[in-house]
Amino acid sequence: MTALNALNLLRPGSVDEAIAALLAHPGGRLLGGGTDLLVNMRRGVTQPETLIDTTGIAEIKQLVADGSGLTIGAGVTLASLAADGRVAARYPALSEAARAVAGPGHRKLGTVGGNLCLDTRCIYYNQSEWWRRANSYCLKNRGEICHVAPKGSRCHAAFSGDLAPALLVLGAEVEIGGPDGRRRIPLGELYVEDGRAHLALRSGEVVVAVRLPADPLASRYVKVRQRGAIDYPLAGVAVALARSGSRLAQLRIALTGTNSRPFLLAETAAFAQRSLDDALLREIDRLVQKQVQPMRTTLMPANYRRVVAAALASRITAELFASLAPA
Repeated sequence: MTALNALNLLRPGSVDEAIAALLAHPGGRLLGGGTDLLVNMRRGVTQPETLIDTTGIAEIKQLVADGSGLTIGAGVTLASLAADGRVAARYPALSEAARAVAGPGHRKLGTVGGNLCLDTRCIYYNQSEWWRRANSYCLKNRGEICHVAPKGSRCHAAFSGDLAPALLVLGAEVEIGGPDGRRRIPLGELYVEDGRAHLALRSGEVVVAVRLPADPLASRYVKVRQRGAIDYPLAGVAVALARSGSRLAQLRIALTGTNSRPFLLAETAAFAQRSLDDALLREIDRLVQKQVQPMRTTLMPANYRRVVAAALASRITAELFASLAPA
């Protein structure tokens, strides 16, 4: 463990106050549940001088359903999201993803915003200070090379949040507050394929809420991890689809744990109006293997994660399709 530096703790009462605090303390970090941030601070991975405690901001703790959809505040806990009957009934992939995060204690503290903005992870980065110092710092933390890909120019640390893929296939938008006011973007635009700087947030911006449409597709989320609880996903797959008789009407697949960002699988629109047979499932498998980019960021081989992500995608698609009555 690393001794913690003296900390300046701020407790804003509104989103605007949190934005002002970030602008006044550019190196400051937002603190929600702290289940990831505080662990990294104890390891010396990150050493912010200022923590901005968001737990007193009432606006971001709301989970509101109306005729146009569902709004989930960034401060809603994962346990609350997992236990909400409206979420389970209309957005099952999101409910499954929330239940899959870490353990019960983590879910009681961890928040939606924290999981969406989770730092990327790597076996060369998420280590104690003495280990990283002895093995030479990496590109993501004080070093000059990525130990995963020494001849490359970017960090390959993987994003491992569970909620993002479920929200991506459900068509989520994210509301962001900043010095210039509020803006809403598709969730996928929040992320960049760079393990060192994977969030496209501007200076002083904070994630306020996530917005889901009122008419979601049927959906599921499944992850593979080394243990049945606690662990981050080695690969996580969300699928949403609609069925038209014996054919696919729509198909969306999103992944986490393999790349430096969660992402929607491209080119799935080509599968619409096709019968879901073995040939199509093999095409889905190949498409996933083509687009995922797992690297040696975990103790499990990268190719295993590629193959298991593809197998999950095709299996979940088949099971979800079979569970729907022909329209």
